[in-house]
Amino acid sequence: MRNTPDHDLSTAAWIKSSYSAGGNDCLEVTHDFPALIPVRDSKNPQGPKLFFSSVTWAAFTSSLK
Repeated sequence: MRNTPDHDLSTAAWIKSSYSAGGNDCLEVTHDFPALIPVRDSKNPQGPKLFFSSVTWAAFTSSLK
């Protein structure tokens, strides 16, 4: 995980989990970068973003199932 401000996310297509029920209390991710998965807080979309490698993100999401 890393916080990397040098990626332009201004046109990123952010998505929420289908489990969020439309609320604003969740994480959003974008798949616009092949090797990185940027993650942000839906309550603060202009705030800091965390970047995970696609391998790390896949392991994390698999562990939740």
